[in-house]
Amino acid sequence: MNVVLVPVVVTDAMNRPIVGLEKKNFILSENDEQREIEYFSTEDSPISVGLLLDLSGSMKDKFNAEREAVTEFFRNANPQDDYFVITFSSRPKLLSVGTQSIDEIQSSLGTAIPDGKTAMLDAISIAMTRMRSAKYKRRALLIVSDGGDNSSRISFRNIKRLVRDSDVDVYAIGLFDTAFFKTFEELMGKTWLNEITDETGGRTIKVDSFKKIPETAATISRLLRNEYVLGYRPNNALPDGKRRRIKVQTINPSSQRTQLQAHYKRGYVVPKED
Repeated sequence: MNVVLVPVVVTDAMNRPIVGLEKKNFILSENDEQREIEYFSTEDSPISVGLLLDLSGSMKDKFNAEREAVTEFFRNANPQDDYFVITFSSRPKLLSVGTQSIDEIQSSLGTAIPDGKTAMLDAISIAMTRMRSAKYKRRALLIVSDGGDNSSRISFRNIKRLVRDSDVDVYAIGLFDTAFFKTFEELMGKTWLNEITDETGGRTIKVDSFKKIPETAATISRLLRNEYVLGYRPNNALPDGKRRRIKVQTINPSSQRTQLQAHYKRGYVVPKED
């Protein structure tokens, strides 16, 4: 088997990316056995990214902030990025692909009216299908939603398995209401988004005010531009269909006075041969 590549984002407690780390600042192991890091990269290479925007009825008072988030995300992105935008309410809809300008995307969003239910899981499924033919090897999704799915045909279990076995980093901006009375879907929204993103090495960032949505989108865009990529050769690469556990630890250099947090995919599967 070739070198296994492990994208890693390192942040401080304020979600700010930590740059300037070297190979010696990382320890990597597979199935609790330390492996030599044979490949190390920090370059800002282009990425194929999909934005998934919740346009259900629950997003009416957050819609303008969601539109601003699109602008801030691309303002902080690599200009060479390949992208698409999917909106979802009762059904997902492909809004744009990378040939369109940000102004065209905003114009399309300007005519949208948030309404209906929430088919977030179906939108993720469609996005993952599009990622199979993505332009770049680095791939990520950003979901902006309250996570309260109540209209999807695909199950949460299937989506979790789908993202776990992919090479796509999934991030989310979680808009979780604090109302006392909530539906089951609203109660589970936070859990579902966290479990989906954690499976991929991404994460869900909760915002307590819709005014913080654009700022958080910019933060995630910068995180994607500051990934470290670690590569190693597994000790056992037999195609047995078993899952290999990955663990990455960071060694804090003397120049960093803050606690470091590493975000990465926790494992992979070598598919069985037919």
